[in-house]
Amino acid sequence: MTAYDVDVLAIGAGPANLALAIALEESGDVALAQSTLILEQHSDVKWQRNLLLPWARSQVSFLKDLVTLRNPRSRFTFLNFLHERRRLDEFVNLATFNPYRQELSDYQQWVAHSLEHVKVRYNARVERVEPRRGNDRRIVGWTVYLTGGDRIACRDLVFGTGRDARIPAEFAGLPTDKVIHSTRYATRIAEIVAEGRQVTRPVVIGGAQSAAEMFMSVHDDLPGCKPTMVMRSIGLQNYQTSKFVNELFYPSFVDEFYYCDAESRRRILDEVHLTNYAGLAPPFLDEMYAMLYRQRLYGQERSRVVPMTDVVGAQADGEEIVLSLRDLRSGQIEELRSDLVLLGTGYLPEMPAMVRDLGDRIGVSTIDVSRRYRWEIGDHAWGAVYLQGMNEATHGISDTLISVLANRSQDIVDDLLDRRAELGDRAVAEVRTA
Repeated sequence: MTAYDVDVLAIGAGPANLALAIALEESGDVALAQSTLILEQHSDVKWQRNLLLPWARSQVSFLKDLVTLRNPRSRFTFLNFLHERRRLDEFVNLATFNPYRQELSDYQQWVAHSLEHVKVRYNARVERVEPRRGNDRRIVGWTVYLTGGDRIACRDLVFGTGRDARIPAEFAGLPTDKVIHSTRYATRIAEIVAEGRQVTRPVVIGGAQSAAEMFMSVHDDLPGCKPTMVMRSIGLQNYQTSKFVNELFYPSFVDEFYYCDAESRRRILDEVHLTNYAGLAPPFLDEMYAMLYRQRLYGQERSRVVPMTDVVGAQADGEEIVLSLRDLRSGQIEELRSDLVLLGTGYLPEMPAMVRDLGDRIGVSTIDVSRRYRWEIGDHAWGAVYLQGMNEATHGISDTLISVLANRSQDIVDDLLDRRAELGDRAVAEVRTA
């Protein structure tokens, strides 16, 4: 077993923690940046790894990259990435604010490789986190245990893992080779193809972007299949947004939202729900409708979309999954047999299981987060925990998106530096000897 020591340990090399790494590198505190480590469970950096479809585009402007809205002069901008890759002219000629998802993923790997001080460790899967306590039982830091036996001690911890996948109760316990969440789509489809397994009747559950992307993708990924898409809503729809509503995604709106009372926050989130959930990007929605139209036009109706239908049961029957579907108009229940179920059911709203487990270990049942994204675990704690992309209830609907990454990373860096100045060298020494 090998032990390492760092000041700041960030779990997950996704856009949130990469934006934080940039902010640390540009903070002027070289020592803190050099004592920061990012853990990535995979062997590389990929954005939306299992929905990295060749035709998929970002739904957010490239100017909302990891740094531009905070520091447009940074060498880590998406435009500088294109310049270094000699693709800037071609991208400008493409005349879009919405790059292909693959290009943004490549940009994030480029950022990881371009860091001078912050380090990234790959193939590092976290099993659990435990508090480190000083002589007076004060929390002075954290120990992170990895699969394989390594442990890493740190003073401050940053979760950038996002929320856990939502698996509806009807599908819990069913064979994982027959029921696949969107977070596993590309990996599992590649395995199915490699195994030579024939899938002819895939069913996609959900009516939002990830479900629609899987529905479109299986037409090519599983040649000859006849996919069905099942959703509760009356039909697929655009994200409900406008330039006026988009101002809710400004980093400056986080302050306004955070300092609202709880009831006002809930009301705002209800109002803006359809700007980010249960909808599709308008160009993609048009493309999907055109595909279905062409099928009808040429008499080749391969695909089926079933709206206003709820899944009320699912069970394995040999090589099939039998779905019980209830028509929301008539109440009638019918069975649908499938040889593969794809879940576009999104993510759980609560904090990830690993965060909740850590709360149990330190005896904190309520996860309250400061304006600067620090978990309020008590003034007695010298070791801090920061939560990224998990605070929609307190920081607004943009919290899970890339829109606020650049500014959020500065908030966290400011808090890290302020706490070090406040606690001084004594706290740092105790962390290293605990």
